[in-house]
Formats: sequence, structure tokens, C-alpha cells
Amino acid sequence: MTQSDEVSHASASAASKSAFPIPANVFAETVTHVHHYTDRLFKFRITRPASFRFRSGEFVMIGLPNAERPVFRAYSVASPSWDEEVEFYSIKVPDGPLTEHLQKIKVGDTVLMRKKPTGTLVNDALIPGKRVYMFSTGTGLAPFASLIRDPETYEKFDQVILTHTCREIDELKYGEELVELCNNDPLVGEFAKGRLIHYTSVTRQEFPRMGRITDLMESGKLFKDLGVPPIDPEVDRAMICGSMAMLNDTKDMLEKFGLVEGSNARPASYVVERAFVD
Repeated sequence: MTQSDEVSHASASAASKSAFPIPANVFAETVTHVHHYTDRLFKFRITRPASFRFRSGEFVMIGLPNAERPVFRAYSVASPSWDEEVEFYSIKVPDGPLTEHLQKIKVGDTVLMRKKPTGTLVNDALIPGKRVYMFSTGTGLAPFASLIRDPETYEKFDQVILTHTCREIDELKYGEELVELCNNDPLVGEFAKGRLIHYTSVTRQEFPRMGRITDLMESGKLFKDLGVPPIDPEVDRAMICGSMAMLNDTKDMLEKFGLVEGSNARPASYVVERAFVD
């Protein structure tokens, strides 16, 4: 970017900040980092308000200051609760009311964030167990990006199994980066090493592990590959985040194994997130 480009971009950013009023009970934060992984996926980070508190795994409503009544959508916070910034992982939907604009953000732009986080993919919603499975597809990885970097997760479970299924191999990159960062992180690395297992699969390209996670569970390949027994409700816990079809199929599979759905009000052996982005 040339200096003139930077000046014009700064002017455009300033204009966007002043063009519409910031709604009540909303933080207006600055984009600090943007990285595009594929033509469908990107991550971005924003400044964190001093008063913003959340539990790892929760989601928050975000939007852009581009209308009198801006569109807000639910996004899982991908950064852990101790992070100094707030990270998000997003899909790009060409005609999505929010993402068609969000995918074009640059460093210095403003993102709106509502002040109250919520969600069920939190450690508190699960009863204690030996291991926890985190089942994700696509951008459903985001809440687990937060949880695998939280020391509390390793205090509660001896083993953390993160599964991530995508259409294509390139879409696994964000998760691969996260696991590497986690293993080398000065805060959680000592807990994660040897206890965090990353299990990936794809559905549309040749790959050592191909297929939907439910098919890999049903065939027993998942457990054989991991070297663990099939899911046992006495010791295993699970979290699910992905498309509606994936949620329903994985829920059915877990209940066949004897797991029971939990919530913040009534912790049990598995939980599901039903917040979506378009």
C-alpha cells in the first residue's frame, strides 16, 4: 500500500466512523490484524475494551458501523479469555448481510461489538471427565480456538481431542496454526503438550483421513486412529460446533453412545452451540 493509499484509506475509515452513530450498549473497536486463509475463510483481531469479560468458548454479537441500524451476527470469540485482543474466525458469504462487508475490513477499520457475551460451549456446562472431544466443521472451530488456549480446560480434562472437518485441505490451516501456537505458548504450552490432540479430516479432496466426523465415529476409524476406546459416558465429554446438519448428526451419534446434552443451568456430558453467521 502506498502512502497515498494509506491516507485515502485512513480518510475512508474516519468517514465510516462518523457517518452513523454508534448504537447504545455497543463497543466500537479498532481492527488490529486481518489474515485471509482462502477465498472463503479469514480471521481478524480487534482491540479489547478494558471492561469486556467473557468465558472461553462464548460468542458475542458483532457488526459494522455502515448503517443507521447495523446488522449484527453471532460470532464465537476465538481468543482465550486472557488475551489482550479479541479474535474472530469468519466465513465469507458473497451476499451475506454482514460478511459481504466484513470480509473487506482492513487494519484501522471499526468493528462494533455488543457488550454481553453468552454461549454453551464453556467448561462450566460440562461435568468433569477424563477427556473432552471438541467436534468442529469449518468456522465452527472458533470457540475451540479459545478453549484449547485456556489453562482451565486442562485443569478439568486429562486429554483434549480437537476434531476439525473441512471441505478442502487449505481450510485446515487456521486450526493447524492454533495447535502449534498452543503447544508453544508460555502460558498453556506445558499443559497442552502431549494432552492436546488435533484430528483433521476433509470431504472433497484426497487426504489421509477423509469423510464426515460422524462417519469416522460410526466406522470406528476415529477411535482406532486416536488409540482410544469408543466414547464412554462415564469418562468422555463433548462439545459440538458446526453446520445445523452436522450438529444434529453428531448429537444423535453422541446420544447413541449414552451422552446427555447439558447447558449452563444444568451441566451434563455434551453441549452444542447453535449460533450462526451469514
